[in-house]
Amino acid sequence: MEIMTIGDISKTFEVSTRMIRYYEKMGLLTSQRKKDYAYRVYDELAVRRLQQIIVLRKLRIPLKHIAIILNDKEQVQALDVIRENLFELDEEINALSIIRDILNIFISRLDESIRKKVRLNILQDNELIKVVDALSLSKKNLKEDHLMSDLNKANDSIQNKLNTRIVLLPPYTVASYHYIGENPEEKVGDMMSKFIIENKLYEIKPDARMFGFNHPNPSKDREFYGYEDWVTIPDDMEVSAPFIKKHFDGGLYAAHAINFPDFHEWAYLAKWVEDSDMYTANYSELGDEIMGGLLEEHLNWIYSCHMKWPKDGIDGKIDLLFPIKKINK
Repeated sequence: MEIMTIGDISKTFEVSTRMIRYYEKMGLLTSQRKKDYAYRVYDELAVRRLQQIIVLRKLRIPLKHIAIILNDKEQVQALDVIRENLFELDEEINALSIIRDILNIFISRLDESIRKKVRLNILQDNELIKVVDALSLSKKNLKEDHLMSDLNKANDSIQNKLNTRIVLLPPYTVASYHYIGENPEEKVGDMMSKFIIENKLYEIKPDARMFGFNHPNPSKDREFYGYEDWVTIPDDMEVSAPFIKKHFDGGLYAAHAINFPDFHEWAYLAKWVEDSDMYTANYSELGDEIMGGLLEEHLNWIYSCHMKWPKDGIDGKIDLLFPIKKINK
């Protein structure tokens, strides 16, 4: 296998370059510099390691446990953490099994009530309550030889059930910083953190918020892509180059919180919008040039910078914000 650039890996395995770099920061993956390559490159060993990480993530194993599994030569600790994850999954399966059994009972009782033309009062149906109370947890035997396609379908089925909320962003005055080149998110984030600290932004605007987006999106036609950050500022605040003062119109968004760096969940949020009966996408006219108007809000970043806490913020959470509008019926 030939060496691969970060762009090659991103396209081949459908993972973001930011996620790959995050795996490197955590020590899960290594890359190397090679002459005549703009990006760092990955050898066959690194690519195979990334494949393992992707499979383990689809099995819903946390990154801290993946680090243990990949670095445990004796595999004793790996066995323990996989057992721990299986136990948690069994608990979730058992809970869902009970919910399914209860719903089946409801269906049966409702069907009977309809046929008898008697309205069922669930809270006063003693027979129903007794049956529900009598339900016990039962372990389920799961197949161990799932094909990858089946695994992907199962993972998508679970992830698609998003806890999506609708938010209205008001108009804002923002300070913007934009960079195109290698590792643009990191370069932009470092500059914005410096701006927040030097201007004591939290002290003058404690409700300040920070948004980011690709500008432009990664593409096989360009060597580098870009990233732009906005931080909300007081309307009368002046900013100096290389920062630019802009106006953001705000708007309606579907929001979904992720743990950094689970940016693959953008696909699940897009599917939620596509399937919605009440909302439809409201993409920016600039399209891929600014990620279609999609935003990533770095939650609690302002306060974290003010307190000089780690870059991932208080809890490493990011809101994915998808621009939407109501469907006129």
